[in-house]
Amino acid sequence: MNKELEKKFIDLLEKHQNIAHKICRMYTYDDNAHKDLFQEIIIQLWKAYPKFRAESKFSTWMYRVALNTAITLYRKKKRGVQTLPWENFDFKISAEGYDSTLDDNLKLMYSAIKELNDIDKALVLLYLEDKPYTEISETLGISEVNARVKMNRVKIKLKKILNP
Repeated sequence: MNKELEKKFIDLLEKHQNIAHKICRMYTYDDNAHKDLFQEIIIQLWKAYPKFRAESKFSTWMYRVALNTAITLYRKKKRGVQTLPWENFDFKISAEGYDSTLDDNLKLMYSAIKELNDIDKALVLLYLEDKPYTEISETLGISEVNARVKMNRVKIKLKKILNP
């Protein structure tokens, strides 16, 4: 990959790295797993970036790659997560400090979201990011109508989990 493309990737990644952190938060339960998944998402983004055609926003593409990575890795969790050594990559990004302390209500919400299936988690994550349903449907590979219907069902599930 040429230096100009590499620089553009790193700039975009630094700007949007919180997307990966949010996905890691949804699909992991401790700091080590969060760091491992974050690293694997970055590696998968790097590998896929030469094929990024900018037909959608970088953030939409990043959500798709990151969610697919998280879902794939954690469905295979029992077999172990294979990661590539970070040292093998020439580029490094400066990571923002990630503060994982949340107020009690937010912790309850994250707990409830973690009880959902993988696709519903992804849907809620995108919804909480105020993504329009057109972008949610594109990211998840479902129709816009299906995304709306699923979100309404997920809201009902979350209410039941939070108010048994």
